[in-house]
Amino acid sequence: MKTHAAILEEIGTPWSVVELDLDAPGEGEVLLEFIASGLCHSDESIRKGSFGNARLPMVGGHEGSGIVRAVGKNVRGIKEGDHVVCSFRPSCGQCDYCTAGESYLCNESVNSLVGCLPGGHFRFHKDGLDLGGNCMLGTFSQYAVVSEISCLVVDKDIPLETLAVLGCAVPTGWGAAVNAAQVAPGDVVVVIGAGGVGLNACQGALHAGAAQIIVVDPVASKLDVAPVFGATAGFTSTEEARDYVKSLRQGGADHVILSAGVGGLAEAGISMLRKGGALTIAALGDPAKYRLDLAISPLVMQNISIRGSAFGTSHIRTDLYKLLDLYRAGRLKLDELVSKTYTLDEINTGFEDLLSGQNLRGVILHGKA
Repeated sequence: MKTHAAILEEIGTPWSVVELDLDAPGEGEVLLEFIASGLCHSDESIRKGSFGNARLPMVGGHEGSGIVRAVGKNVRGIKEGDHVVCSFRPSCGQCDYCTAGESYLCNESVNSLVGCLPGGHFRFHKDGLDLGGNCMLGTFSQYAVVSEISCLVVDKDIPLETLAVLGCAVPTGWGAAVNAAQVAPGDVVVVIGAGGVGLNACQGALHAGAAQIIVVDPVASKLDVAPVFGATAGFTSTEEARDYVKSLRQGGADHVILSAGVGGLAEAGISMLRKGGALTIAALGDPAKYRLDLAISPLVMQNISIRGSAFGTSHIRTDLYKLLDLYRAGRLKLDELVSKTYTLDEINTGFEDLLSGQNLRGVILHGKA
């Protein structure tokens, strides 16, 4: 069959919307019609070449929701017509990490930047060339063949346009606060970066009972909306935020959650921590610029912790359903995250809006359920 998709042909070039050939689903695979796809900095990082090992050309997109239109052989628990959310980290359920409850580290994610499916298959083709999909998905396509281990079946009572952000931004941010940082009642939390991930870190901190949630972002309009997601204070610079948290009774924040992949922000975050505090890093960035340069002794003497958080340290098969239950109960905001929607042909405009700070989360709408 044919599908229209946004592909990245070379580093630094705009996204190109082209027609591709798409295979039928093989064993353990499903054909999805994507309804909605989120615009995330990670795809922009691939375009810029920050992730230098991505296999190009590639179909972009790793955050999306859609409808199952066909299933391959031996697919379990998924049938034609099901609504699904795609996870940018697969969950095979069989590797050592999945069986240990650490599906966010699933071994099958090894080919995320190659884009092939388990077993090495490519289902997108153009002029005889095999194309992968970002994170084994390729949600910037009207249709895609993906592995069953990347799909989570969801109830049909929530619009797929709303559910798209559950594939990346929501669990990455919410889980960074709840699962990775393990924010506790009464804690003081600083969130650096008020995009899709950062605002969900605010929601997670609020859910965990934080007393204060301080947001740092240079875009003032994002600070204006941050209280909707739980923020109690906002600053446009790390210097202002540091002065504020250092004036508190305990002399700093219990947790700093970093959701912006900009050089120097990790060091700024550590400077805001109280003794015994922890920095949780939930953002990717250019490896050449997004680095830590710190004296170790002060970290030891002050018992400071630093940890990364992949996919919010979330257990995909259970945590996403919990998030949906919270949404139904009015305790998790999803609709408010989507600032603007775009057609597939407007993808480059959508990323321009993302980079200029106009959007919390932009979403491409491929169609309607």
